[in-house]
Amino acid sequence: MNRFAPALLAVGVLWSTGGQALDLEQRRAEAMLQRMCARCHAVSRTGTSPNELAPPFRYLGENKLYDPDFMQRLQNGYSSIHRAMPTARFGRDDAEAVVGYLRAIQEPRKPK
Repeated sequence: MNRFAPALLAVGVLWSTGGQALDLEQRRAEAMLQRMCARCHAVSRTGTSPNELAPPFRYLGENKLYDPDFMQRLQNGYSSIHRAMPTARFGRDDAEAVVGYLRAIQEPRKPK
């Protein structure tokens, strides 16, 4: 059993550092969204949007976030039909981080 201990330790270290990397990526994405979008949208797991017409990001819905075109639209410049919403443009790494973060915070919309 002792001969397996180093391998198990290595797996444990890799697993824990992988989880920390994901947390860092999510925090980085949340910080980007706070800077770019929080003036109108609630960008975290809680809170209401400052602009009542702007949906909280936790209610975007899985369909949009798993749409293959969504990440490309973030890279090309995501905008809305709302004139007040500026175009948001992300590099590939940032777009991947943002999509990962948004997927992680999704919850079903609560009925009114």
